[in-house]
Amino acid sequence: MKKEISFFLFHCEIEKKLSPKTLKAYEADLRQFDEFLNTDDITKITKEDLKLYLSVLSKFASRTMKRKVATLKTFFSFLEFEESIDANPFHKVRIKIKLDKLLPKILSIAEINAILENAYLEKENILQKKSYQYKEVIRDIAVLELLLATGIRVSELCSLQKENIGANFETIRILGKGNKERNIPITNDATKSALKENYAFFQKPIDLTSSFFINRFGNTLSTQSVRMLVKKYALKAKIHRNITPHVFRHSFATLLLEEDVDIRYIQHFLGHSSINVTQMYAHVNEKKKTALLTIKNPRNLVSF
Repeated sequence: MKKEISFFLFHCEIEKKLSPKTLKAYEADLRQFDEFLNTDDITKITKEDLKLYLSVLSKFASRTMKRKVATLKTFFSFLEFEESIDANPFHKVRIKIKLDKLLPKILSIAEINAILENAYLEKENILQKKSYQYKEVIRDIAVLELLLATGIRVSELCSLQKENIGANFETIRILGKGNKERNIPITNDATKSALKENYAFFQKPIDLTSSFFINRFGNTLSTQSVRMLVKKYALKAKIHRNITPHVFRHSFATLLLEEDVDIRYIQHFLGHSSINVTQMYAHVNEKKKTALLTIKNPRNLVSF
């Protein structure tokens, strides 16, 4: 099966132009399936083989299982289309995976304020303004500001290029999933200032590499580095929950919803291909629902 897997991954990378992250997940899922079946003849795979493998996958979380099954379905559909197999064994397998409804974790305004306050305070307390430590905090503040102001994915943030920044730092152009572009206005003065300062302090490596966020070695800042800096400032703010860059994304969307922003605009800001994905934030907004019912409850109109 290794030959077919390599053929499929080549198709995904060259023809479909999928992201490295997606390709890595596909490869891991398919290698796992290959190791389980341990067969070189892919035409001999039956629905019984698939059912047996699904029983193994049942030990995983529902979302992980759903992803692994989706990978296999895509793989076998591709092989069927390419006529590498006569029949797709998934056509005779019925699968229904019930996903756990997990509400996304978000930061409160007070927690966001505490994170930013600690970052700016650290900048203020560094006396050597020409030190790398000072430059690093400048960059960290720009990262935190952008996460909060745009809801950008960590992978999108790290791949942001100087050419994606508009004039006077008033817009950014984000290349999202499926190579879909979206433009996000930068309207907050503090965010603009943070981006300008990051460019001023890292101008030489930014111009050299085109990457807007740079590490201490002059290379593109990694997603792991962003996760670490978010965790660092969350701990400084005495937030002991697991705070990740994606929590900023969830917070951005939820806070917009609380301000009555149309969910279709939020869909665009987040770069969701389907509004169904964005709808999950409608279930998070308990605070807004309570406030609305406090004011608008029909019972308030009844005098008895």
